Amino acid sequence: MIATGETAPDFTLPATGDTSVTLSENLPAVVFFYPRDDTSGCTKENEAFSALLSEFEAAGVKVFGISKDDIKSHEKFMAKKSLTVPLLSDAESDVCERYGVWAEKKMYGKTFMGIERSTVLVGKDGTIVQAWPKVKVPGHAEEVLEAARAL
Repeated sequence: MIATGETAPDFTLPATGDTSVTLSENLPAVVFFYPRDDTSGCTKENEAFSALLSEFEAAGVKVFGISKDDIKSHEKFMAKKSLTVPLLSDAESDVCERYGVWAEKKMYGKTFMGIERSTVLVGKDGTIVQAWPKVKVPGHAEEVLEAARAL
């Protein structure tokens, strides 16, 4: 995974709300990568960031979630779970690969490629202020908010 101090790869991806997001135009920012819409851990993570969104905004930090799911799936997920964080679609996994979160995973004895749950905090200058690889959801959004407030 991309490390603290490295330059965050810039990207423009389609986003919910019939928009697109360019990272370099939305700094500082938190970008969290999650495996799939509407699964248990991903729902809890998205709910946690949504619940704290106003506090991130008060700190002057934008928040975006990225998965390979398409915009239609993202919008359905947001409506179903009352989520407020903009979700971006990396359907080709290009951004995930550039951030080093597209990785080999194992589940039920099978090996496959997928998104490793990870988060980065990107500073105003476009460098990675902090990176969280292999995220465990409980308490994670709060920890990221603490780091964002320290910018």
